[in-house]
Amino acid sequence: MQRRSTVDDLIPIDLEINATCRKRNSERIKFFLQDLEAAATPKEETRSFEASSSFPIVGNSHIEHVEDAIMAKEPRRVTLEDYSSSTVPQFFTSIAQPEVQAQTITYPPSLMQLIQNSLFHGLPNEDPYAYLATYIEICNTIRLAGVPADAIRLSLFSFSLAREAKRWLRSFKGNNPKSWDEVVEEFLKKYFPESKTAKGKAAISSFHQFPDELLSEALERFRGLLRKTPTHGFLEPIQINIFIDGLRTQSKHLLDASIGGKIKMKTPDEAMDLIKSMAASDIAILRDQAHIPTKKSLLELTSQDALLVQNMLLSKQLKTLTETLSKLPTQLHSAQTSHSSIL
Repeated sequence: MQRRSTVDDLIPIDLEINATCRKRNSERIKFFLQDLEAAATPKEETRSFEASSSFPIVGNSHIEHVEDAIMAKEPRRVTLEDYSSSTVPQFFTSIAQPEVQAQTITYPPSLMQLIQNSLFHGLPNEDPYAYLATYIEICNTIRLAGVPADAIRLSLFSFSLAREAKRWLRSFKGNNPKSWDEVVEEFLKKYFPESKTAKGKAAISSFHQFPDELLSEALERFRGLLRKTPTHGFLEPIQINIFIDGLRTQSKHLLDASIGGKIKMKTPDEAMDLIKSMAASDIAILRDQAHIPTKKSLLELTSQDALLVQNMLLSKQLKTLTETLSKLPTQLHSAQTSHSSIL
Protein backbone atom coordinates (compact mmCIF):
# COMPACT_ATOMS: atom_id res chain seq x y z
CA MET A 1 0.00 0.00 0.00
CA GLN A 2 1.52 3.32 -1.09
CA ARG A 3 2.12 5.97 1.51
CA ARG A 4 1.02 9.41 0.59
CA SER A 5 3.43 12.25 1.23
CA THR A 6 2.53 14.87 3.71
CA VAL A 7 2.51 18.53 2.91
CA ASP A 8 5.73 19.10 4.84
CA ASP A 9 7.70 16.69 2.59
CA LEU A 10 6.90 18.61 -0.59
CA ILE A 11 9.38 21.13 -1.96
CA PRO A 12 7.73 24.42 -2.87
CA ILE A 13 7.73 25.19 -6.59
CA ASP A 14 9.77 28.21 -7.63
CA LEU A 15 7.72 29.92 -10.30
CA GLU A 16 10.62 32.24 -11.17
CA ILE A 17 13.32 29.61 -11.58
CA ASN A 18 14.85 31.34 -14.59
CA ALA A 19 15.18 34.58 -12.67
CA THR A 20 16.72 32.73 -9.72
CA CYS A 21 19.35 31.03 -11.92
CA ARG A 22 20.32 34.29 -13.52
CA LYS A 23 20.57 35.92 -10.10
CA ARG A 24 22.89 33.19 -8.82
CA ASN A 25 24.99 33.38 -12.00
CA SER A 26 25.23 37.13 -11.59
CA GLU A 27 26.46 36.75 -8.02
CA ARG A 28 29.01 34.16 -9.10
CA ILE A 29 30.29 36.38 -11.91
CA LYS A 30 30.38 39.40 -9.60
CA PHE A 31 32.67 37.56 -7.17
CA PHE A 32 34.77 36.32 -10.09
CA LEU A 33 35.28 39.88 -11.35
CA GLN A 34 36.14 41.06 -7.85
CA ASP A 35 38.83 38.39 -7.60
CA LEU A 36 40.24 39.41 -10.99
CA GLU A 37 40.33 43.08 -10.06
CA ALA A 38 41.94 42.32 -6.70
CA ALA A 39 44.66 40.29 -8.45
CA ALA A 40 45.33 43.10 -10.95
CA THR A 41 45.28 45.90 -8.32
CA PRO A 42 48.67 46.95 -6.79
CA LYS A 43 49.29 46.22 -3.13
CA GLU A 44 48.72 49.79 -1.91
CA GLU A 45 45.42 50.05 -3.76
CA THR A 46 44.42 46.63 -2.42
CA ARG A 47 45.01 47.79 1.16
CA SER A 48 42.84 50.87 0.67
CA PHE A 49 40.27 48.70 -1.07
CA GLU A 50 40.13 46.32 1.89
CA ALA A 51 39.93 49.19 4.36
CA SER A 52 36.97 50.74 2.62
CA SER A 53 35.24 47.31 2.41
CA SER A 54 33.52 48.48 -0.73
CA PHE A 55 33.04 46.36 -3.87
CA PRO A 56 32.91 47.62 -7.44
CA ILE A 57 29.49 47.92 -8.91
CA VAL A 58 28.93 45.72 -11.91
CA GLY A 59 26.04 46.43 -14.23
CA ASN A 60 23.68 43.80 -15.58
CA SER A 61 24.81 44.41 -19.15
CA HIS A 62 28.44 43.85 -18.14
CA ILE A 63 27.51 40.64 -16.30
CA GLU A 64 25.67 39.30 -19.31
CA HIS A 65 28.65 40.11 -21.53
CA VAL A 66 31.06 38.30 -19.21
CA GLU A 67 28.68 35.38 -18.95
CA ASP A 68 28.54 35.06 -22.73
CA ALA A 69 32.32 35.29 -22.93
CA ILE A 70 32.73 32.51 -20.36
CA MET A 71 30.34 30.31 -22.27
CA ALA A 72 32.14 31.09 -25.54
CA LYS A 73 35.49 29.91 -24.12
CA GLU A 74 34.24 26.44 -23.46
CA PRO A 75 36.21 23.89 -25.59
CA ARG A 76 34.56 22.61 -28.71
CA ARG A 77 33.56 18.98 -28.67
CA VAL A 78 35.94 17.11 -30.98
CA THR A 79 34.86 13.73 -32.32
CA LEU A 80 36.82 10.89 -33.89
CA GLU A 81 35.49 11.96 -37.27
CA ASP A 82 37.27 15.27 -36.85
CA TYR A 83 40.60 13.51 -36.29
CA SER A 84 40.17 11.16 -39.25
CA SER A 85 39.38 13.89 -41.78
CA SER A 86 42.33 14.93 -43.96
CA THR A 87 43.59 18.49 -43.78
CA VAL A 88 45.31 20.52 -46.48
CA PRO A 89 48.80 21.74 -45.41
CA GLN A 90 49.14 25.46 -45.05
CA PHE A 91 52.65 25.59 -46.57
CA PHE A 92 54.12 23.46 -49.36
CA THR A 93 57.69 24.76 -49.01
CA SER A 94 60.09 24.67 -46.08
CA ILE A 95 61.74 28.05 -46.61
CA ALA A 96 59.63 31.16 -46.10
CA GLN A 97 59.19 33.38 -49.12
CA PRO A 98 61.22 36.58 -48.59
CA GLU A 99 59.44 39.91 -48.53
CA VAL A 100 60.54 42.11 -51.42
CA GLN A 101 59.41 45.39 -52.91
CA ALA A 102 59.37 44.08 -56.47
CA GLN A 103 56.02 42.93 -57.86
CA THR A 104 57.53 39.95 -59.71
CA ILE A 105 60.91 38.20 -59.68
CA THR A 106 62.30 36.70 -62.87
CA TYR A 107 65.61 34.87 -62.95
CA PRO A 108 67.53 34.36 -66.21
CA PRO A 109 67.89 30.75 -67.43
CA SER A 110 71.68 31.07 -67.40
CA LEU A 111 71.59 31.65 -63.63
CA MET A 112 69.46 28.57 -63.07
CA GLN A 113 71.83 26.54 -65.25
CA LEU A 114 74.83 27.63 -63.17
CA ILE A 115 73.03 26.58 -59.99
CA GLN A 116 72.04 23.21 -61.47
CA ASN A 117 75.68 22.59 -62.43
CA SER A 118 76.82 23.05 -58.80
CA LEU A 119 74.33 20.93 -56.85
CA PHE A 120 74.95 19.82 -53.28
CA HIS A 121 73.85 16.22 -52.62
CA GLY A 122 74.69 15.89 -48.92
CA LEU A 123 77.37 13.21 -49.47
CA PRO A 124 80.13 12.71 -46.86
CA ASN A 125 82.90 13.67 -49.29
CA GLU A 126 81.31 17.02 -50.21
CA ASP A 127 82.61 20.26 -48.70
CA PRO A 128 79.67 22.34 -47.39
CA TYR A 129 81.76 25.51 -47.03
CA ALA A 130 83.05 25.26 -50.59
CA TYR A 131 79.49 24.70 -51.78
CA LEU A 132 78.18 27.78 -49.94
CA ALA A 133 81.02 29.91 -51.32
CA THR A 134 80.24 28.77 -54.87
CA TYR A 135 76.49 29.26 -54.40
CA ILE A 136 76.93 32.81 -53.07
CA GLU A 137 79.27 33.67 -55.96
CA ILE A 138 76.63 32.48 -58.44
CA CYS A 139 73.86 34.46 -56.73
CA ASN A 140 76.06 37.57 -56.70
CA THR A 141 76.16 37.56 -60.50
CA ILE A 142 72.64 39.01 -60.63
CA ARG A 143 71.10 42.22 -59.28
CA LEU A 144 67.33 42.83 -59.22
CA ALA A 145 65.65 46.12 -58.38
CA GLY A 146 63.80 45.93 -55.09
CA VAL A 147 65.17 42.47 -54.25
CA PRO A 148 67.90 42.20 -51.56
CA ALA A 149 70.82 39.82 -52.07
CA ASP A 150 69.71 37.60 -49.18
CA ALA A 151 66.24 37.31 -50.72
CA ILE A 152 67.78 35.98 -53.96
CA ARG A 153 69.85 33.43 -52.06
CA LEU A 154 66.87 32.39 -49.98
CA SER A 155 64.50 31.88 -52.90
CA LEU A 156 67.00 29.91 -55.02
CA PHE A 157 68.52 27.78 -52.27
CA SER A 158 66.17 24.82 -52.72
CA PHE A 159 67.11 24.58 -56.42
CA SER A 160 70.77 24.06 -55.49
CA LEU A 161 70.13 20.90 -53.44
CA ALA A 162 69.56 17.33 -54.59
CA ARG A 163 68.94 13.85 -53.18
CA GLU A 164 69.68 13.61 -49.45
CA ALA A 165 70.16 17.37 -49.04
CA LYS A 166 66.79 18.01 -50.69
CA ARG A 167 65.08 15.58 -48.32
CA TRP A 168 66.78 17.27 -45.37
CA LEU A 169 65.39 20.67 -46.40
CA ARG A 170 61.87 19.28 -46.76
CA SER A 171 62.01 17.86 -43.23
CA PHE A 172 61.60 21.35 -41.75
CA LYS A 173 58.26 22.71 -40.63
CA GLY A 174 56.44 24.67 -43.33
CA ASN A 175 57.52 28.25 -43.92
CA ASN A 176 60.60 27.83 -41.77
CA PRO A 177 63.47 28.93 -41.72
CA LYS A 178 62.64 32.54 -42.49
CA SER A 179 66.04 34.19 -43.18
CA TRP A 180 69.26 33.41 -45.02
CA ASP A 181 71.25 33.40 -41.78
CA GLU A 182 68.92 30.74 -40.36
CA VAL A 183 69.38 28.64 -43.52
CA VAL A 184 73.18 28.80 -43.27
CA GLU A 185 73.09 27.99 -39.55
CA GLU A 186 70.88 24.93 -40.00
CA PHE A 187 72.80 23.78 -43.09
CA LEU A 188 76.20 23.88 -41.36
CA LYS A 189 74.75 22.31 -38.23
CA LYS A 190 73.68 19.36 -40.37
CA TYR A 191 76.61 18.95 -42.78
CA PHE A 192 79.51 20.37 -40.75
CA PRO A 193 78.86 19.37 -37.12
CA GLU A 194 81.24 19.77 -34.20
CA SER A 195 82.80 16.37 -34.90
CA LYS A 196 84.07 17.57 -38.29
CA THR A 197 85.42 20.75 -36.72
CA ALA A 198 87.34 18.72 -34.12
CA LYS A 199 88.74 16.45 -36.84
CA GLY A 200 89.84 19.44 -38.92
CA LYS A 201 91.51 21.12 -35.94
CA ALA A 202 93.42 17.91 -35.20
CA ALA A 203 94.66 17.76 -38.81
CA ILE A 204 95.84 21.38 -38.62
CA SER A 205 97.59 21.06 -35.27
CA SER A 206 99.39 17.85 -36.34
CA PHE A 207 100.69 19.28 -39.64
CA HIS A 208 104.14 18.04 -40.76
CA GLN A 209 106.12 18.61 -43.93
CA PHE A 210 106.64 15.48 -46.03
CA PRO A 211 110.24 14.26 -46.58
CA ASP A 212 110.22 15.04 -50.31
CA GLU A 213 107.91 18.09 -50.12
CA LEU A 214 109.07 21.57 -51.07
CA LEU A 215 108.34 24.56 -48.85
CA SER A 216 105.87 25.98 -51.37
CA GLU A 217 104.03 22.66 -51.57
CA ALA A 218 103.88 22.38 -47.77
CA LEU A 219 102.54 25.93 -47.47
CA GLU A 220 99.80 25.30 -50.02
CA ARG A 221 98.79 22.06 -48.32
CA PHE A 222 98.63 23.83 -44.94
CA ARG A 223 96.43 26.56 -46.41
CA GLY A 224 94.15 23.87 -47.79
CA LEU A 225 93.67 22.45 -44.29
CA LEU A 226 92.72 25.91 -43.02
CA ARG A 227 90.22 26.40 -45.84
CA LYS A 228 88.70 22.99 -45.26
CA THR A 229 87.87 23.88 -41.65
CA PRO A 230 87.07 27.62 -41.48
CA THR A 231 85.81 27.22 -37.90
CA HIS A 232 89.19 25.99 -36.59
CA GLY A 233 89.51 29.00 -34.27
CA PHE A 234 93.30 29.34 -34.60
CA LEU A 235 94.53 32.94 -34.70
CA GLU A 236 97.06 33.86 -37.40
CA PRO A 237 100.10 33.86 -35.05
CA ILE A 238 99.10 30.37 -33.84
CA GLN A 239 98.74 29.22 -37.46
CA ILE A 240 102.27 30.43 -38.30
CA ASN A 241 103.72 28.70 -35.22
CA ILE A 242 102.00 25.42 -36.16
CA PHE A 243 103.37 25.66 -39.71
CA ILE A 244 106.94 26.42 -38.61
CA ASP A 245 106.92 23.65 -36.00
CA GLY A 246 105.74 21.20 -38.65
CA LEU A 247 108.59 21.93 -41.08
CA ARG A 248 111.57 19.64 -41.52
CA THR A 249 114.77 20.54 -39.69
CA GLN A 250 116.50 21.51 -42.93
CA SER A 251 113.70 23.91 -43.87
CA LYS A 252 113.77 25.52 -40.41
CA HIS A 253 117.54 26.03 -40.62
CA LEU A 254 117.19 27.70 -44.02
CA LEU A 255 114.53 30.08 -42.71
CA ASP A 256 116.66 30.94 -39.67
CA ALA A 257 119.79 31.40 -41.81
CA SER A 258 118.00 33.77 -44.19
CA ILE A 259 117.48 36.29 -41.35
CA GLY A 260 120.62 35.53 -39.35
CA GLY A 261 118.67 34.31 -36.33
CA LYS A 262 115.49 32.56 -35.31
CA ILE A 263 112.41 33.16 -37.41
CA LYS A 264 110.22 33.01 -34.30
CA MET A 265 111.86 36.23 -33.10
CA LYS A 266 110.09 38.03 -35.94
CA THR A 267 106.56 39.43 -35.84
CA PRO A 268 103.79 37.33 -37.43
CA ASP A 269 103.70 39.59 -40.52
CA GLU A 270 107.48 39.54 -40.92
CA ALA A 271 107.65 35.77 -40.50
CA MET A 272 104.85 35.19 -43.01
CA ASP A 273 106.49 37.49 -45.57
CA LEU A 274 109.74 35.55 -45.22
CA ILE A 275 107.99 32.20 -45.63
CA LYS A 276 106.19 33.44 -48.74
CA SER A 277 109.45 34.77 -50.19
CA MET A 278 111.27 31.48 -49.60
CA ALA A 279 108.35 29.48 -50.96
CA ALA A 280 108.20 31.63 -54.10
CA SER A 281 111.80 30.83 -54.98
CA ASP A 282 111.13 27.13 -54.47
CA ILE A 283 114.82 26.16 -54.88
CA ALA A 284 115.98 22.57 -54.81
CA ILE A 285 118.16 23.14 -51.73
CA LEU A 286 114.99 23.23 -49.61
CA ARG A 287 114.79 19.48 -49.96
CA ASP A 288 115.99 17.58 -46.96
CA GLN A 289 119.49 16.37 -47.81
CA ALA A 290 119.39 13.95 -44.96
CA HIS A 291 116.64 12.03 -46.72
CA ILE A 292 118.24 9.24 -48.80
CA PRO A 293 115.79 7.63 -51.17
CA THR A 294 115.88 3.87 -51.40
CA LYS A 295 116.31 2.02 -54.68
CA LYS A 296 113.15 0.85 -56.29
CA SER A 297 112.62 -2.61 -57.59
CA LEU A 298 111.34 -3.30 -61.07
CA LEU A 299 107.86 -3.86 -59.70
CA GLU A 300 107.87 -0.39 -58.07
CA LEU A 301 108.90 1.47 -61.21
CA THR A 302 106.34 3.94 -62.46
CA SER A 303 105.63 4.61 -66.10
CA GLN A 304 107.87 7.69 -66.03
CA ASP A 305 110.71 5.70 -64.45
CA ALA A 306 110.36 2.98 -67.08
CA LEU A 307 110.44 5.56 -69.89
CA LEU A 308 113.53 7.18 -68.39
CA VAL A 309 115.34 3.83 -68.19
CA GLN A 310 114.38 3.04 -71.77
CA ASN A 311 115.75 6.37 -72.99
CA MET A 312 118.99 5.80 -71.10
CA LEU A 313 119.42 2.39 -72.72
CA LEU A 314 118.72 3.78 -76.18
CA SER A 315 121.19 6.61 -75.59
CA LYS A 316 123.85 4.15 -74.49
CA GLN A 317 123.26 1.94 -77.54
CA LEU A 318 123.35 4.95 -79.85
CA LYS A 319 126.62 6.10 -78.32
CA THR A 320 128.15 2.67 -78.79
CA LEU A 321 127.01 2.51 -82.40
CA THR A 322 128.39 5.99 -83.09
CA GLU A 323 131.80 5.06 -81.67
CA THR A 324 131.84 1.89 -83.77
CA LEU A 325 131.03 3.79 -86.95
CA SER A 326 133.66 6.41 -86.23
CA LYS A 327 136.33 3.72 -85.95
CA LEU A 328 135.27 1.99 -89.21
CA PRO A 329 137.24 4.25 -91.67
CA THR A 330 140.45 3.79 -89.66
CA GLN A 331 140.00 0.06 -89.65
CA LEU A 332 139.45 0.03 -93.43
CA HIS A 333 142.50 2.16 -94.03
CA SER A 334 144.65 -0.13 -91.90
CA ALA A 335 143.35 -3.17 -93.75
CA GLN A 336 144.19 -1.63 -97.14
CA THR A 337 147.70 -0.62 -96.02
CA SER A 338 148.49 -4.11 -94.77
CA HIS A 339 147.23 -5.65 -98.01
CA SER A 340 149.48 -3.36 -100.15
CA SER A 341 152.58 -4.20 -98.15
CA ILE A 342 152.00 -7.89 -98.64
CA LEU A 343 151.82 -7.43 -102.43
